[in-house]
Amino acid sequence: MNRHPSARQTSGKRALKDLLARPDNRVCADCGAPDPKWASSNIGVFICLKCSSVHRGLSTHISKVLSVTLDDWSDDQVDSMVEVGGNASANSIYEAYIPQGVSKPRPDAGPEARSQFIRSKYELQEFLKPSLRILSTASKNSFRASMSGKISDSFRSSASSQQSEVMVEFIGTLKVKVLKGTNLAVRDMLSSDPYVVLKLGKQRVQTAVVKSNLNPVWNEELMLSVPQKYGPIKLEVYDYDTFSADDIMGEVEIDIQSMITSATAFGDVGTFENMQIGRWLKSNDNALLEDSTVNIVDGKVKQLMYLKLQNVESGEIHLELEWMPLDQ
Repeated sequence: MNRHPSARQTSGKRALKDLLARPDNRVCADCGAPDPKWASSNIGVFICLKCSSVHRGLSTHISKVLSVTLDDWSDDQVDSMVEVGGNASANSIYEAYIPQGVSKPRPDAGPEARSQFIRSKYELQEFLKPSLRILSTASKNSFRASMSGKISDSFRSSASSQQSEVMVEFIGTLKVKVLKGTNLAVRDMLSSDPYVVLKLGKQRVQTAVVKSNLNPVWNEELMLSVPQKYGPIKLEVYDYDTFSADDIMGEVEIDIQSMITSATAFGDVGTFENMQIGRWLKSNDNALLEDSTVNIVDGKVKQLMYLKLQNVESGEIHLELEWMPLDQ
């Protein structure tokens, strides 16, 4: 496998870096925090870590969050960011009509004020020119508007449950790298077309589908925002079907408490040498194939997991988790 970046990928990263260097993109589009390292690729704005956690709570049809430095960007995602032109162009539309008495959150704003403003700005579109707002009956229709720049592929969710949900305070971001599957179950004639789904609270992310493979290699990174009151991550494997409902190929729960507790106890892990700081022990009550250790690796908190899928005849999933607290 060729792991060297293509000329197109190199050009895309350079274009993204050049765009981030513009003065208006050196601060978060939503709260003004300096040096944003995250972006909403379909809205076209650069945002800070705290605001990115709120964006992940929106539907991905509204905001697709990517790390500027950690994630791989498709050509279309880079082109969309460049076309919008950055924070100033996007805000000239999304903040065109902020009513009197409403102000943008500051970098030190609390989670409720931050979430309320971002949802009003992008999900409810309360600050848009009225003629540009998307009707709730067309939640997946795109619109393209031109003022000082173009906003492409911005969506509004029509789910009333999202509008009324309680504000959630996040404590960090979990990057889950889905490495591979082994000896997965057959769900088609001779093979399966597997993909992995991760769920935490109301968040749902998934990998790409690997065609006709019972030992798929994904090496795909998925991001989840972790709320203050968190439970286990639910992992499910499905077989993709074109003309019928996708078949379940097993499931498992992932306990993230040992990782977060260990990382919190050590604080700024960047000051420590590589070392083990925690462990999730294999037992009859979990799906671990072996003990899973929490380690500081090059200033990052990481944990490898080898899991046996449950409620299925066979299958294993290998993961690598990385914890990124909001206060770093």
